[in-house]
Amino acid sequence: MAAPEHGRRIEELIAERRAKVERLREEGHFPYSYPGTTAVAQLAERFASLAPGEESGEHALVAGRLHARREQGRIAFLDLLERSGTIQLYARRDVLGPERFASLLALDLGDLVGAEGYVVRSRRGELSLALTDFKVLAKALRPPPDKHAGITDVELRHRRRELDLMASAEVRARFAARARIIAAVRAYLDGERFIEVETPVLQPLYGGALARPFVTHHNELGRDLYLRIATELYLKRLIVGGLERVYELGKDFRNEGVSHKHNPEFTMVEWYEAYADYRDGAARLEAVVRAAAAAVGGGAAERFAGPWRRLTFEQAIAEHTGIETTRFTDVAALRAEIERRGLAVGSHEQSYGALLDALLSSHVEPKLIEPTLIFDYPIEISPFARVHRDDPRLAERWEAFVDGIEIANAFSELQDADLQRERFEALAAARERSREQRGGMGGAQEEESTVPFDAEYIAALEQGMPPTAGVGLGIDRLVMALTGARTIREVILFPALRPRA
Repeated sequence: MAAPEHGRRIEELIAERRAKVERLREEGHFPYSYPGTTAVAQLAERFASLAPGEESGEHALVAGRLHARREQGRIAFLDLLERSGTIQLYARRDVLGPERFASLLALDLGDLVGAEGYVVRSRRGELSLALTDFKVLAKALRPPPDKHAGITDVELRHRRRELDLMASAEVRARFAARARIIAAVRAYLDGERFIEVETPVLQPLYGGALARPFVTHHNELGRDLYLRIATELYLKRLIVGGLERVYELGKDFRNEGVSHKHNPEFTMVEWYEAYADYRDGAARLEAVVRAAAAAVGGGAAERFAGPWRRLTFEQAIAEHTGIETTRFTDVAALRAEIERRGLAVGSHEQSYGALLDALLSSHVEPKLIEPTLIFDYPIEISPFARVHRDDPRLAERWEAFVDGIEIANAFSELQDADLQRERFEALAAARERSREQRGGMGGAQEEESTVPFDAEYIAALEQGMPPTAGVGLGIDRLVMALTGARTIREVILFPALRPRA
């Protein structure tokens, strides 16, 4: 924010502004409502043909925040900012009267004002309202951000989003675009006969992803519960129940780190479609993103108009690292080749599939700028996916990438209850071996970042689940891709932040 007016301390400015409140109240300001207003954008469209210097003769009411003021003796020009745009208020002393005119000039930038008058266009071509009356709707005790410099402190922008929105038309436009994107995703799925559902946010057992949950306690039930990390397992139980096409758009929570692409509270849409496979899911993703991009328009619509590039997991690694993964059949040989090429991938305790996944995440994903689908992941890192119909080493799974970030994950869903049970048991055994290798240290926390055994989900599969395609699409990351935002904090109104120093 800019420095306070004339270098005065903020406390002095607040005291000065507060002193005006009682006088404004005595003048009859601060109404409980201000009905009948018209959006500035609607006025601009309706009176687009009004020529410079022309008066429409039509009366209108507008409301917004006082953004700028210019005085010229017996006349004044004030800019009023509301969500859809800015309109100039043209005030004359002889129209308002001396006292009302003086009261208008005593207002401070940031005050919320309701204005009424006649729509005109100034001689300079600016759409204006020739003021006949006004009401102060709320007094701003603190000065607004500087209208030219805005807010230069990035942390302040994220911590005080109301100031960020007040200062930047670009930020307001981005969050309006986010709302249109979400509406477009819903409209597309609704139009394709999907049913929107709600599953528990507080869950007795977390599942559907490899992540550490937030834990809470329910006093009446006397048990711990978890904020969901994914909606997957509940949604597939609805497929078993016969709903056939379902989706949920809402919040998931993961008790993990923050970064330019991670926030512990984030928005996902997951949809599940009976009698479809992961190839159908890929076509569906392209259609969903096309619909969302069309809602944004411009370059976003053009960028996502055509088909996405498609590669297999093995092709993507070979293309971007030079490693032909089929030549290396065990962890030691693969790690030796990775180290020979000077490619860092982190921990030495990874399985073969996890090592490949780390290689892709570190050295392939950042290079996937244009919309890309990577198919056929190693089966051992895909516990809810069906075995690939042509290669038992692989899963029928893909992930979608844009601007170097994964935005979606999908499977041909595993239907076999016995095989799903075996995978749960194998994961539990691997978790126990890991604990033993650590001498039992840190076990409870580590267990929370694995996939637990879900007996109720197994029981649901035992009822019989049809062939199903499942897709999870990150809304925050999709908004990043469609609006050009560089970090997830730019598309979440109130992102998670560390405490102030």
